[in-house]
Order: sequence, then structure tokens, then C-alpha cells
Amino acid sequence: MKKMNPAQKAALLGVFGALALALSFLENTLLPAVPLLPPGAKLGLSNLVTVVCGALFGPPAAFCIAVLKALFAFVTRGVTAGLMSLAGGLLSAAALSLLLKSIGKTVSYLGLGVLCAAAHNLGQLLMSVCLTGSPALLSYGKYLLLFALFTGTLTGLMLCVLVPRLQKSGRFSSIKIGQPEEQNQ
Repeated sequence: MKKMNPAQKAALLGVFGALALALSFLENTLLPAVPLLPPGAKLGLSNLVTVVCGALFGPPAAFCIAVLKALFAFVTRGVTAGLMSLAGGLLSAAALSLLLKSIGKTVSYLGLGVLCAAAHNLGQLLMSVCLTGSPALLSYGKYLLLFALFTGTLTGLMLCVLVPRLQKSGRFSSIKIGQPEEQNQ
């Protein structure tokens, strides 16, 4: 595959950012219709975009998408939603950054999805404690961890489908996750 120039990378990152925002908007629109979700919880569909961007372009791209999503939450849903999105997104992107090198060795796509979802929930939980001043909210963590198992598994399963297809297309053969170490060099 011919390497992308900076303009192509920026354009593609913009497309992924728009996709993340569209998925986030869709989730917020459908949220009341999804039964059995814990209060304030979402399925995390836009987090899949963050993970794929991190795989394609490296951790800085994942952080950019996380900040973009937080700005979108701030503009569309207010300061609290923006701060919660920022805390969860940055902690999830940090977990992704640490885990990308382990994919295929000690961490699977499912593991990556679950660990990033748990990090996202932890970031949001810690932000809620900071905003309210109530450490009692930490007791909600066990429910969020169970929810992260569910949503992270969904993200991991989608990665199992998407990444091989993107790699096979040839356009994204530089994807870093799921490849043996010698192919990444």
C-alpha cells in the first residue's frame, strides 16, 4: 500500500471523527429506547471509532477523537456531559495506548474492548465523584464494571470483524493491531 500523505491522514481522521460524532448522536437519540441500561450508561458505539483510529494512526489519534467527542458532548449536552465524556475518553485512550502493543500476544480484541470500556467507565466514575464530592458514588463501580464487560465485548467482537476486513482491503494494511511484531516494523 502506498503511504498516506499528511493531508490524506488528516482527511481520514476527519471522516472518522465525523463517524464518531454521528454514532454518539445516534446513541443519545436511542438511549431512552434501550431497556436495562444503568443510569447514564450508553453502549459505546463511538468508542469503536476511537479504537480503530488508535490502531490506524497511533495513540495521538485516539486522544484526538476522545477530545472531539467530549467537545461534542459539551456543546450538545452541557458541561457535565462534556467533562464525563472527556474523563472517560482520555482514560480509555490511555488504556488503548498501553494495550496496543500487547494485541495478539497477551490481549485479544475482546480483552482490548473490555479493558478500554472499563477504563472509560472508571474515568467517568472518578469525574462524577469529583463533580459531586461524594465518594459514595464509587459503590456504583461494580455495576459499571459489569456493564463494561457487556459493552466491551460488543466492541471487541466488532473489532474481530472490522480489523481483518480493513487489513484485507489493502487500503489500511498499516493497521497495527492484531499483526505479528515483525509485520509492524
